[in-house]
Amino acid sequence: MVGTQLSARDFFRAAYENRYTWDQHFPGYSADVTFNHNGTTYTGQIKVSADLKPEINGIDDDAAQKAIHGQLFEVSIHRVRRKFEDTHGNNTFTYGETLSDGAVEILMGGKATGDKYQVHHNEVSMVHRHIHGVVVTIHTHSSHNTGEGYLSHRYDSVYHDPKTGEQKGGFSTFEDEYEKVGDYHILSRRSIETRTDDGKDLQEFIFSNIALLDAA
Repeated sequence: MVGTQLSARDFFRAAYENRYTWDQHFPGYSADVTFNHNGTTYTGQIKVSADLKPEINGIDDDAAQKAIHGQLFEVSIHRVRRKFEDTHGNNTFTYGETLSDGAVEILMGGKATGDKYQVHHNEVSMVHRHIHGVVVTIHTHSSHNTGEGYLSHRYDSVYHDPKTGEQKGGFSTFEDEYEKVGDYHILSRRSIETRTDDGKDLQEFIFSNIALLDAA
């Protein structure tokens, strides 16, 4: 059992620190964007500043702008390098069960009581977190090793009501592709398929001509 060698905290910390993040010198970037949504295509330009603020130009449709902005913001948040203690210093960690595929469950206590994770091959392969009044569950099915940490490639997410367990919204599957530009891996494509009772919603975000901004 893993616990005979490492505490649950240290076991989870190793996977946390194995995520790919941008360093403090990240200058930001610009790109052309093509957003396909259920057969409708929008094209424009985006910029993500060094402090990770997204900007979209050339697209007038408010819903399309919001969708692109949301994805850029979400990607940037996950690239921020935060110290483990800053994120999890108030949490406690205990081992849960070991799954048939070898993934090890980590149960959270303290500030994050009720949250849980699974760690497989030094990567966080499942996240179950209470956030903004809902519970989000994310399973990662494949990943890409950059040599400086891993990036999720295929994964899915679903939201539930924390009190009733009722599903909120659809079940979404994601596929991400990255391009190395200079010293940094930057999202070049993301597809999202969301299944609801009303059918499928298909979104694809393509980022091309990616260029780092000149550092000030």
